[in-house]
Amino acid sequence: MSAQPKEENNHYTSSERADVLNKKVNLNDLMARMNETKKQEKKSNIILSAAAISAVTVFGIILTL
Repeated sequence: MSAQPKEENNHYTSSERADVLNKKVNLNDLMARMNETKKQEKKSNIILSAAAISAVTVFGIILTL
C-alpha cells in the first residue's frame, strides 16, 4: 500500500509495442480460424461419440453371450 505507482512488467521493447499497437485485426482471418476450430471440435466429438457407442455395443454383446 505504498504511494508509489507500480511499474508494469511488459516484455515489449518500444518498437515491438508500436508494432503491436499498429496491427489491425482482420475479421476474415478470425472467422476462418473460428470455423476451422468448430470443424475440428465437431470431428473430435463425432469420433468420441462413435467410440463410446462402440464400447457400449461391444459390452452389451459380451453380456448377452
